Amino acid sequence: MADDLSIARAAVLRPVTEVAACLGLRPDELELYGEHKAKIKPEALARRADAPMGKLLLVTAMTPTPAGEGKTTLAIGLAQGLARIGQRACVALREPSLGPVFGVKGGATGGGYAQVLPMEEINLHFTGDIHAVTTAHNLLAALADNALHQGTGPDLDPRRIAFPRVLDLCDRALRHVVLGLGGPADGVPRQGGFEITAASEVMAILALASGLQDLRERLGRIVIGYTTAGTPVTAAEIEATGAMLAVLRDALKPNLVQTIEGGPAFIHAGPFGNVGPGVSSLMATRLGLQTADYCVTEAGFGSELGAEKFFDIKCRCGGLTPNAALVSATIRALKYQAGKPLAALAEPDVDAVRAGLANLEKHVENVQAFGVPVGVALNRFTTDTREEIDAVFEAMARRDVPVALADVWARGGEGGRDIAKMMVDLAEQPSGYRPLYDLEEPVRAKIEKIVTRMYGADGVEYSREAEKRLLEIEAHGYGNLAICMAKTQNSLSDQAALRGRPTGFKVTVRDMKVFAGAGYIVVYAGNILTMPGLPQVPAATRINVNEEWGIEGLF
Repeated sequence: MADDLSIARAAVLRPVTEVAACLGLRPDELELYGEHKAKIKPEALARRADAPMGKLLLVTAMTPTPAGEGKTTLAIGLAQGLARIGQRACVALREPSLGPVFGVKGGATGGGYAQVLPMEEINLHFTGDIHAVTTAHNLLAALADNALHQGTGPDLDPRRIAFPRVLDLCDRALRHVVLGLGGPADGVPRQGGFEITAASEVMAILALASGLQDLRERLGRIVIGYTTAGTPVTAAEIEATGAMLAVLRDALKPNLVQTIEGGPAFIHAGPFGNVGPGVSSLMATRLGLQTADYCVTEAGFGSELGAEKFFDIKCRCGGLTPNAALVSATIRALKYQAGKPLAALAEPDVDAVRAGLANLEKHVENVQAFGVPVGVALNRFTTDTREEIDAVFEAMARRDVPVALADVWARGGEGGRDIAKMMVDLAEQPSGYRPLYDLEEPVRAKIEKIVTRMYGADGVEYSREAEKRLLEIEAHGYGNLAICMAKTQNSLSDQAALRGRPTGFKVTVRDMKVFAGAGYIVVYAGNILTMPGLPQVPAATRINVNEEWGIEGLF
């Protein structure tokens, strides 16, 4: 079968104006970026502010193998499947980061016959949103260092500047750097570093902002550092908000593209799911709900990461009520969670599948903890046997959880009909959505609920640095913020090597950081990194441009 790029190039794209018309969006409500991409003007959102809302469907996943389990592909295929059974549907996804595109993971536009297009443009520069986030973030960092150098504004402590610079690439050499080494004319010497743009608080703010004024207020609340007396200093205090807002003005507008079957797709904002909220923008989701009967969205990695943050952060701050959730699973991931090596995952082994089901069952339980109806989609691979598939169906039947086969990579929307019908049925059930914790609970209690109920841990251990940071957070009045856990995506625990459904462990919190603009406290567990490194053979080494100006090697 052809690869993803060949399939994407063979597709005949509709003009984006036709795609917009499927949602009732007029040509004058679009800002065109060529023939197949558009941003939605603010007036279009304002005109639909009071429109009735469609149903919100979340796609999450079990713990993946290192190769991933096709969650984005499944979300796209579900939207296509809904269209095939006569429903007006759209999909809302995150924007791909160039770090994974050139690193390990590759692109993030789905695959096979469940893709969003134009694939090359979305995976590379798209409409420039991520570049705008990078610039706005680094503008604030530059203004902070300038205030330090000039001695203007608050009495910033150079040892307590908490706002790194960012780059939309994986570059481990920039994790820790020393700044200002050129003498008195070139800035105050201090330790600093870089994170990947997808981990930036500005990126999270773009995803969670409800509009221009909310964006302005959130940017102003960003804590850039502390004074020598230990008082937080915000972006508003160094008068950075207006310029940052100007840089982000166009990036705030949702992007519209299409699925490979010509259905509407909103691709907007891109915070990572292991260190950030892992959700697409609130504005795009709301627009999808206001213009379609069903809006399908996904959240990064497994239920204990992306889904938890979707329910506890995005839905809470956006006033959204999710109607149903779909947990993506694969036979190979079940075998991997049972302890089988990657090289043996294609071998038939029904006993390993049954052993790995504990992981899938935990992810189903996690969604149920929020009161949201849940189903399972088994992403089909050609190596799956009937006996292995039956084992999954039997296990879910014992738990009274509906399950359907998904064959969207190979068959597109036609292969998504069964999961579409299942999700329509689930969305008809009453949603008892409720967050896991109350914002007014103590910080420790909120963290405890997440790690015990979502991860299955016995409790939490805090490093000395984390204990110190927690006291400071509460003393400065930030204790009522949401919690954004930063941990490995490779395990339900904070230890990447623990597969399946681990028990008898405690989560180690090594540090915390206030993201006051985004509205949460980042809690760093285990050895999570906010600036990834490149693998031994980066994906970038396979990417090229041919004589016809076509891009090769993207996947």
